[in-house]
Amino acid sequence: MTSPAPRTAASSRTAPGAEPSSLSSSRADSALHLRADGISHRYGARRVLTDVSLTVPAGTPTGLLGENGSGKSTLLRILAGVEEPESGEVQTPGPVGLLRQELPHDPATTTLAQVVEEALTHARRLEESLTEAGAELAVDDSPRAAARYDALLARATLADVWNAETRAAEVLSGLGLADVPSNRLLAEISGGQRGRLALAHLLITRPTTLLLDEPTNHLDDAGARFLAGLLAEHPGPVLVASHDRAFLDEATHAQLDLDPSPTPLGEEVGGLTAYTGTFTDYLLARLDARERWERRFRDEQEELDRLRESVKAGHSVGHEGRAPRTEAKAAKKFYADRHASVVSRRVRDAERRLAELEESQIRKPPAELHFTGMPRGDRRRSAGEVLVSVADAGLARRLAPTSLSVSAGEKLLITGLNGSGKSTLLSLLAGLLDPDRGTVSVTRDRALLAQDEEIDERSSVRRMLGGTPEDEGVPDLMGLVHPRDLDRPLGELSRGQQRRAALAALLTSPPSLLLLDEPTNHLSLDLATRLERAIGQWEGTVIIASHDRWLRRRWTGRVLELDGPGAAPRSRS
Repeated sequence: MTSPAPRTAASSRTAPGAEPSSLSSSRADSALHLRADGISHRYGARRVLTDVSLTVPAGTPTGLLGENGSGKSTLLRILAGVEEPESGEVQTPGPVGLLRQELPHDPATTTLAQVVEEALTHARRLEESLTEAGAELAVDDSPRAAARYDALLARATLADVWNAETRAAEVLSGLGLADVPSNRLLAEISGGQRGRLALAHLLITRPTTLLLDEPTNHLDDAGARFLAGLLAEHPGPVLVASHDRAFLDEATHAQLDLDPSPTPLGEEVGGLTAYTGTFTDYLLARLDARERWERRFRDEQEELDRLRESVKAGHSVGHEGRAPRTEAKAAKKFYADRHASVVSRRVRDAERRLAELEESQIRKPPAELHFTGMPRGDRRRSAGEVLVSVADAGLARRLAPTSLSVSAGEKLLITGLNGSGKSTLLSLLAGLLDPDRGTVSVTRDRALLAQDEEIDERSSVRRMLGGTPEDEGVPDLMGLVHPRDLDRPLGELSRGQQRRAALAALLTSPPSLLLLDEPTNHLSLDLATRLERAIGQWEGTVIIASHDRWLRRRWTGRVLELDGPGAAPRSRS
C-alpha cells in the first residue's frame, strides 16, 4: 500500500511539552520514514484502532506502547501489510520485516542451518542482481540501465549484502545460538531457542523496515543488549512493541502511545500520542498527562454544575411564589425591570457558556485495570511441609542433573541463560515431562502457567474461569480482565489479554504450588510490578522461571541459577 505523505504523528495527538516523533530525527532520508494516515480497524463489532496517524523516522528506534488490547499487534500487522485496515493508508519502506514468534517451518524436518540459509537468500539474490546490472551498465550506459543499477545499489547498501555472512555469525552469537549444532532440528531445541531463531532470521535478512512485537521475550541480558545495539545502527525505521522497560530504555528514543487521551465527549476515542525520549521519560510525561486530564475533567464538571445551577436559578427569579402586585410594588417597577434585564442577560450568558462547555467537555478518564492481589493461600499446609523434592533429576540435552527442595510458603526464582533448562524444569515439576535420570516428587495440588498457553480461540474468558454462558453476574476477576471481555471469544483478545485471562483462571482456585513460566511476558509494566509484589506477600508456594531483569533485581526469595545442560545448577538465598 502506498499513499501521498500523510500527516505527522502530531496530527493524531502530541504529548504536551513534547515534539512529534516525526521531528526527532534529521539523520536519515525522509523517504525512508514509515508513515500511516488515518488507520482504523475493527474485528466484528469491536473497534480496535481509530484514526491512527504516525511517522516513524528512519534511524530513530521507536517504542509502540499501550495497555493489553490497545491494538499494538494489530497495528504492526497492518504496517507490515499482513492485514488490510478498514480505512487509512500506509507508506512503509520495503522490504518490511515483521517479527513472528514462531517460524513458518515444519519443526520436524527443518534444521537451524536451513533457517539461516533461507535468511541469507535475500542478500545473495540482491548481490547477484546488482552484479548483473553492473555488467549491463558496462555495455549499455543508457539512463534506464543506470537507474536500475543505482536502485539496486541503494537496496544492497541498505541490506548490507556484502557483510551478510559475517552478520549471520554475529547475530547467532549475540542471541546465544552459536553453540546450537547447525544440524539440530527445530523440534529438538527449546521454545526459547526457537523464538530467538525467529528473531535471528529477521536480523540476518535485514529488511529496511523492522517491526518487532515483544522481541526480548526469550532474550537474556546479553542478548537484549546486543539487540539494542543492532537497532541503534539500523538505517531504516524501527518500531518496537514491548513490555520490557529496561530494553525500551536502552533501545528506543521516541514513543508512540495507543492508550486513550483527553477527547471531546462528542468525538470518537482514537489516534495516538507521540512522545520524544526514552521509556522512562515517557512514563514521567504520561503520569503528568494523566493528572492534567483528571484535573481538567474535574474542573469542567464543577463548572458545568455551577452553570446549570445558575441557569436554573435565573429562570426562577421573579416567577416562583410571586404575590399579587400592589400599589407599593408598582412604585418599584422601574428598578425591578432594570434588575430583570441584568438577570436576563446573565442567564443568557450562562446558557451560552453552558452550551459551549457541554459541547467541548472531555471524556472522563477511563478506569485503569489494577491487579487486586493474590487470593488467600492454602492454609492446610503446615510450615516446613515439603511440597517439592527433586534429586539429581535431568533430561538429556535439556536439563543438567538438578536437586532442590521447596517447602510450603517458600518462593523460588529459577534463572539462567536461554536454553539452560528453566522451562524444562518447570515442566518436570508440573508432570508434563519425565526425567531420564533422578527422581521428582511434587504435590499433586499444583498448576502451571506456561509461556505459551494453548487456548481454544472459540471459547471465552468465562468458560476459562469455569463458568458457562448461562451464568449471571461477574466473577472475581482480580483486576486482570475487564468485565466487558468476559464473554468475548479468546481468539479476539490480544496475547496480553489472553495471558491475563490464563492467570485469572489459575488464581480463581489457587493450588498449593504455583509454577509460573515467564509470568511477566506480555503484561503491562504496572500489572507486572503489582504481580511481583503480590507474589512476594502471598502465603502460598511459588516457583518462577524468568529472565525479566526488572523482576530479578528486586527478588528477595531463594534463587536457583541454571548454567545449561552440561553444568550443575547453583542455589543461593
